[in-house]
Amino acid sequence: MHRTARLAPIAAIGIASALTLTACGSSGGADVAADKKQTLSVWAMGAEGEKLGDVAKAYNKANPNITIKVTPVGWDVAHQKLVAAAAAGTLPDVAQMGGSYMGEFADMGVLEPVDTKTFKQGDFFPAAWSQGVVDSTAYGVPWYVDTRVLYYRTDLAQKAGITKAPANWSEMQALATAYQKKAGTKWGLYIQPSSLDTVQSFYPFLYSAGGAIVDPSGKKAVFNSPATVKALKEYGSYVDKGLSTKSFRPGYDVIKDFGNGSVPMFFGGPWQTGLINDGQPQLKGKWAVAKIPGDTSSVSMAGGSSLVISKDSGHKAAAKEFISYLTDAKGQADWFQRSKDLPANTAAWKTGDLATDPSLKIYGEQMATAKTSPPLAKWTEITSKVDDAIGSVTQGKSSAEDAAKKAQSEIESLLG
Repeated sequence: MHRTARLAPIAAIGIASALTLTACGSSGGADVAADKKQTLSVWAMGAEGEKLGDVAKAYNKANPNITIKVTPVGWDVAHQKLVAAAAAGTLPDVAQMGGSYMGEFADMGVLEPVDTKTFKQGDFFPAAWSQGVVDSTAYGVPWYVDTRVLYYRTDLAQKAGITKAPANWSEMQALATAYQKKAGTKWGLYIQPSSLDTVQSFYPFLYSAGGAIVDPSGKKAVFNSPATVKALKEYGSYVDKGLSTKSFRPGYDVIKDFGNGSVPMFFGGPWQTGLINDGQPQLKGKWAVAKIPGDTSSVSMAGGSSLVISKDSGHKAAAKEFISYLTDAKGQADWFQRSKDLPANTAAWKTGDLATDPSLKIYGEQMATAKTSPPLAKWTEITSKVDDAIGSVTQGKSSAEDAAKKAQSEIESLLG
């Protein structure tokens, strides 16, 4: 998904929401054979929900016995509606699900395990596959992926006397400094300084330093490691040195400031390429993307969405075939052309623009090493503690060591 949806408390969801959605679920009961006439209910979120309807029409035409009923759901209400439907036993046959939801819904016992004979782990980016795995069981088939790379103004870099992309932390801070001192930009790099979801901006620093929030098992907090402290110090140094803003602005649009040159460098996702091309046409030939400049290595965060099947669905066979259609190499290449969402299936990267566009190639290379968040039911609560730690460092309220120690204790209490 293009942004991380925060998880709403289940207790806050009203009975009315569940009743409203009752008619949307599948019939349950014995599974209907895939070649029988039937209707498959599908929920897709955000822009994907709007675009999937056209794919469904094409699928209906090729498979007249299957009617695909796509319901678009906004990301702002997606979690609430999914929880309400799960509680009422009315989940759709197929649903798009962000990685931050997976642990919670797997724990509810409402998702059908993935048929790993049909869907092969090796066909997808490792990080894309792992975000759908909970306690060694896969519940989601990767649909599309999302990661962050470095966007930077090449024209302003040349003005500052730098002709290549930064490859490590030292070079990135040197470029940020040169942008200000030699190219006259207001800032050197935009990173979110504090508030909700600051962790999204921090992940490239954390992972590239070899740090983590919890260990691979998801059962032990490791946020007070030397690598994490080092990442917090590096992140905070941009604010301390005046290279990045100290003030958080809700709804801030970095693309506008990238266009006017006040922010010449930022970490961004694939959808922002289109926003620059469409909204800042004067920048043509004046910007580029590069892999995340790293400390020990170049590692970015991995996001995206998976497709899940409801355990109560009475149309699992048809659902599996529709998901196969969406996630094989051909379907993924077609979906990229429609949505510009990056394919999770690695074979799709061998055709068309995905194989020839230099910028897209950077995303593919970055995804190969990207790390995904563990599918923990309390992950949003955990990352809120990380948000607080980052903010306390950038706002000068505590040292990196003290912030990491405090967050470590809070995360341990959440892990139980």
